[in-house]
Amino acid sequence: MSHSAETTSIGTEEAGIGQPVLVDDRTAKRNVIVLATAQAIAGAGGPINFSISSLAAHMLLGSDKSLSTLPLTAFVVGTAIGTVPAALLQRTFGRRLGLIAGMLVGAGGALLEATAMAFASFPLLCLGAFLMGFTAAFVQQFRFAAADTASPTFRPKAISLVLIGGIFAAIIGPQTVIHTKNAWPLVPFAAPYLAAAGLMILAALVLTTLHAPRPAAGHRRHGGRPLTAILVQPRFLVAVACAIISYALMNLMMTAAPLAMVWCGLPEEAAFLGIQWHVIAMFAPSFFTGTLIARYGSERVVAAGLILLLVCAAIALTGIDLLHFWGALVVLGIGWNLGFLGATALVATTYEPEERERVQGFNDLLVFGAVAVASFSSGRILVAGGWSAVAWTVIPIAALPLVGLLILLAVQKRRAVRS
Repeated sequence: MSHSAETTSIGTEEAGIGQPVLVDDRTAKRNVIVLATAQAIAGAGGPINFSISSLAAHMLLGSDKSLSTLPLTAFVVGTAIGTVPAALLQRTFGRRLGLIAGMLVGAGGALLEATAMAFASFPLLCLGAFLMGFTAAFVQQFRFAAADTASPTFRPKAISLVLIGGIFAAIIGPQTVIHTKNAWPLVPFAAPYLAAAGLMILAALVLTTLHAPRPAAGHRRHGGRPLTAILVQPRFLVAVACAIISYALMNLMMTAAPLAMVWCGLPEEAAFLGIQWHVIAMFAPSFFTGTLIARYGSERVVAAGLILLLVCAAIALTGIDLLHFWGALVVLGIGWNLGFLGATALVATTYEPEERERVQGFNDLLVFGAVAVASFSSGRILVAGGWSAVAWTVIPIAALPLVGLLILLAVQKRRAVRS
């Protein structure tokens, strides 16, 4: 079999399956465009929910407002629970069909959220948010799908380029809320949720053009090493710990920010735009994060991201005016990008092709399980101690994984000297 200069083949002994695994950067680049477009559309569901769901819940709840962030917790719990089904669906039916199914679940969830506002049902709002979060687990798989056929050289860039779609999602989501929130005056916030359902359906249509053949039968039969053998690798443990903390702390502050801004006397539009700038900051660095990883290594990029999370907390502690909130949210987004993308690239070096769905699914289960805890804690911390208490929570937790990174870098340096 002959391949172009951009196409290579991993042999059967390395792949551990019945046929070679093809690495074709031309296909990978085409898929990056499709997945980045789907990210821009489906990714808007997250900003829509994080912009209005706590405010919508605040409107529906009675005297106990501490549960205002519960729909966002349900969103994150849905993401955590959806990680394993997302991986299994794609392993069984292929990336394309699995991802399309996930988008349709999200459309149903958004429709339930709109219905919840029409009938003033807090439980139904939480259920709809859960299903939207379930779909977010599939959106998280876009970055792994981009890496499937990419060469080791192009893989970090493929992962980061897909997330560039998040820049547009950051604009589409909050702007959708701003332009539709009063479209149905009798039912506040219902119109943005209906718009979110339409976006999920549009993303499903875009994904029909994804070039991702179903896995071969041999791929499904031979799963590679036992999962426990992969999980005990120090490199994997450090990577997952960094991914968990980067994402959980980002979610902790992002979930609390809209309510904190409104409670501090800022208008709702300022809160929506704050989330917009935050999500733009989350994805804008993706233009160069892959290059930074290739040049300096995943470990150093993750360390830079964790340091920025500490800077974000420091900004939040200096004041509660508009610039302090927006500045903290922007730095928070950049820190998440470097920390999470660096950790994702690090995880991708710990498994073989035939092991990828299991490891990716388990990785996301751990990450979003921790994020769910952070999301639930966010509202309680905010009510109990205010915005400053949320910021103080970030500092010791963000410092912890830096120790693991330093140890990993020291071990790698020692091995390099010995070799």
